[in-house]
Amino acid sequence: MTLSALWQQFRDGERPIAPVLVALAVVWLALGAAAPTFWSPENLVNLALQSVSTGIIALGIVVVLLVGQIDLSVGSVSGLAAATVAVGVMQWEWPLTLAVLVALAAGALTGLIYGVLVAYVGLPGFVLTLSGLLVIAGIQWQLLGRAGSVNLPLDSWLVRFSQTAFVPAWLVWTAIGLVVVATATARLIARRRRIARDLPVAPLGMDVLRVVLLAAVFAVPALYLHQDRGIGWSVALFIALVAAVGLLLRRTRWGRSIRAVGGDTQAARLAGVPIRPVVLSAFVVCSTLAALGGVLAAGRLAAANQDTGGGELFLMAIAAAVVGGTSLYGGRGSAWSALAGVLVIQSIANGLTLLDLDASARNIATGVVLVVAISVDTLLRRRSPQR
Repeated sequence: MTLSALWQQFRDGERPIAPVLVALAVVWLALGAAAPTFWSPENLVNLALQSVSTGIIALGIVVVLLVGQIDLSVGSVSGLAAATVAVGVMQWEWPLTLAVLVALAAGALTGLIYGVLVAYVGLPGFVLTLSGLLVIAGIQWQLLGRAGSVNLPLDSWLVRFSQTAFVPAWLVWTAIGLVVVATATARLIARRRRIARDLPVAPLGMDVLRVVLLAAVFAVPALYLHQDRGIGWSVALFIALVAAVGLLLRRTRWGRSIRAVGGDTQAARLAGVPIRPVVLSAFVVCSTLAALGGVLAAGRLAAANQDTGGGELFLMAIAAAVVGGTSLYGGRGSAWSALAGVLVIQSIANGLTLLDLDASARNIATGVVLVVAISVDTLLRRRSPQR
């Protein structure tokens, strides 16, 4: 496989990353030129921490988009989870771990209700989750009460985990080394199996190049961020979740079923894919991840209020998933879409804040990027009619 063929695969494949990488490079170059502090290690560490909550919510959106559905209530679900943790700890005197588990269970229950009503009753997901957005926001406000805001103790493990806890440098480099070695080993084993079965294989140099690029993708940011505080534990959790969901989507029957349902529901049904349980599971995953995002947002702010999870959060999460390469039409995308997309979206917000521009400029810029991403998605779909 030549470099041009590899580029074509990245451009036209099931997980097209080239448009996302180009968009991210353009955004970073433009913002760095306009505000040189954007590229400082301190700011990039803050950018990474700010991206975690929205990124985890976007990861859930990726899963539900892959089955051709949508969840508009993820912001409200995250807000309710944050309120549950804060009120549970400060007013009901629950242990913090119990409050977090209850918040996650509430998110999973919400997704279960959505899944049953969409997959088994036949309600449209758009209208259902839009109604859920309003209902859950109302429950959140009632839970918070007249005060409207509840603070978390600054010395609690959730606040420390979300704000001030960073992975030791030795552990970061150990993890990167293990990932690179595991990837190289897996590619070598796959290569030997293909050779043993007389199947075509790419030149060995291309496999080596892939491993080297992977090592650079992890090592360069780690080296740069460690010039300041390094990689936060919450950021590490986000990356681990992306990797885990990505592995499930690529290597398990559930992941293949998710893609099959979103790609062509009728063909998936004829192939024996259990459509209803798959759709239900996608909603459960989406709402649970939204709740986790809300829990981490509460830790990041050390508080929960009526604005937590509100406003444009659900729009930003959906935008991140789409900008990252997940198709609105279902069946195409990857877990890494959430990571790439949220970096683009949060970089715009962060850079425009450094330029002292208000939210209107951020919304305009984000909207333009989203239109470009949807246009790319539509063009790719037209070029691949089988999807």
